Amino acid sequence: MNGRHRVVVLALDGVIPFELGIPARVFGGAQDAAGEPLYEVLTCTVDGRPVRSDADFTVLIDHGPELLATADTVVIPATYSLGPAYEDGHLPANLERALARVPPGARYVSICTGSYILAAAGLLDGLRATTHWRNAEHFQRVYPKVVVDANVLFVDEGQILTSAGVASGLDLCLHIVRRDHGSDVANRVARRCVVPPWRDGGQAQYIERPVPASTSESTAATRDWALTRLGEPLPISRLAEHANMSVRTFTRRFGEEVGTTPNRWLIARRVDRARELLETDDLSIDAVAREVGFGTGASLRQHMGATLGVAPSVYRRTFRGQPA
Repeated sequence: MNGRHRVVVLALDGVIPFELGIPARVFGGAQDAAGEPLYEVLTCTVDGRPVRSDADFTVLIDHGPELLATADTVVIPATYSLGPAYEDGHLPANLERALARVPPGARYVSICTGSYILAAAGLLDGLRATTHWRNAEHFQRVYPKVVVDANVLFVDEGQILTSAGVASGLDLCLHIVRRDHGSDVANRVARRCVVPPWRDGGQAQYIERPVPASTSESTAATRDWALTRLGEPLPISRLAEHANMSVRTFTRRFGEEVGTTPNRWLIARRVDRARELLETDDLSIDAVAREVGFGTGASLRQHMGATLGVAPSVYRRTFRGQPA
């Protein structure tokens, strides 16, 4: 990416302050090796007027909708005042006019219920998307053309990205920084924000369910143990043995705690580790594959292609500018 990428945050009436502040905190904290900012983050409203937050204060914002015409990325944080976008699936006229200013090719990002705005604008038709798990069923009814995934923290559809509830906006913005500038930059931002660079699993672990019988069993220690042994064979039987559980109990408990299967979790962690090595080490593709537990370069290419849509050699050239 050349120059400073402009992120425009569109604050709507009833905006939730926490989500409103996420883009500035994450994108605003991303710097290159020389300490220069990589993004310019600005905020606007649909009419240039202050907006009420869902708390006991009003937010005074310096820019109106004309700022959207300059955006490389548009972020729409959550609001509880979604109006017709929530009720019957269309945008109010002033918001429709504002979004019409966004240039072709700009990237759209929603945080939590901001996904209703993207859907009402027709931007999510035929795509996967997510929103807060409490709204997922309603969202699907109002927008049947959208493929709603209520179990994930965020969905990346290229130029359109949606996140689940509240803090998932942090996960998504860090993902975008990682996608744009690599793991090292994203990890530095995460450390500054005192949050993990990625979180395990998805929303499934936060959805309200009947409280299970009290138990001391957890897979957390085994997950930590596995992260130090990614280069070794880690069949589920070995993981269950480390956790002192049966395979069946371990699989069930893992799903409850993490929101995904042990195998999918391992693949994601191995891909994450491979990305770090490709960015920072001169190991060959085959050596990286062995180091992270994929065994062969062909297996690494398959998993990175399925997860990231890019080959290891291309990923390395993108983030290191050198041949594999």
